Amino acid sequence: MALRDKLQRGQFVILGEFEPPKGSDFSALLDHANQVKGRVDAIVIPEMANAVMKAASLGGCAVFQKNGIETVFQACCRDRNRLALQADLLAAGALGVPNVMAVAGEEITFGDHPQARTVNDLDLLELLQALQGLMSGKDMAGIELRGSPRFLVGSTVDSGATGGLLELELERLEKKIDAGVRFVVTKPVFDLHLFQQFLKRVDADRVAVIPTVLLLKSAGMARYIDRNIKGISIPSETIRAIQKAPDKPRECIRIAAETVRHLRELGLAGALISTVGWEDRLPRLLDQVGD
Repeated sequence: MALRDKLQRGQFVILGEFEPPKGSDFSALLDHANQVKGRVDAIVIPEMANAVMKAASLGGCAVFQKNGIETVFQACCRDRNRLALQADLLAAGALGVPNVMAVAGEEITFGDHPQARTVNDLDLLELLQALQGLMSGKDMAGIELRGSPRFLVGSTVDSGATGGLLELELERLEKKIDAGVRFVVTKPVFDLHLFQQFLKRVDADRVAVIPTVLLLKSAGMARYIDRNIKGISIPSETIRAIQKAPDKPRECIRIAAETVRHLRELGLAGALISTVGWEDRLPRLLDQVGD
């Protein structure tokens, strides 16, 4: 069943996030994707996450769609102007990509090409409006298209924002929903108590909230994220559990699977599992999540 249909029926969905390679060889990634084919509802292909140059999201979507795997294409404001973004979206529609996530993109200075120039010709809301225009049959210049794409449209939300920043984030979320967004993906969630405080402020009948579940690799990685990544809090007991575990990768998989199960019990729309290069361990994680 398509991602769109499962969300409309209120069924819990599981998305996988597969980073494209830094190169043109998708064979290993495709092998990993085939191992979870039918077990995840779609695979999100990030568009140069953290501003690190890799193969484009659209290329990854083309490879996976050709092999019968549903994908989510990321359209990123950071790197392309309105001409290129519209062209990519039309190409995605022609390739049969059914889902699009509109993202702003991280700062160029975070990545491996800090000398690159940021584009940001369109902001996130303008990109979403352009998307709606394309789906209604016209480009941003008002010219009629010869065939229009049909996408399930998603975006992101900062579930870790607090205070006045949270109020601004919720205002932005309302504008995104009005611009056609039907699902939003959050930052990685570890502290479910804090996350539930955010959920109380969101109308789940208007937008499907899909938290990101990040597969940690070590206690050191967990400590770094907790201390340095704004808006993400990792409970100290989680870090200690990884430290004390004789098999640390196995414990990290257990923690991620447990988080997915809890999100399902909370009645969330789904979960996005981000494996950060550990795509080969996703089958084991899904085994622990269960049906």
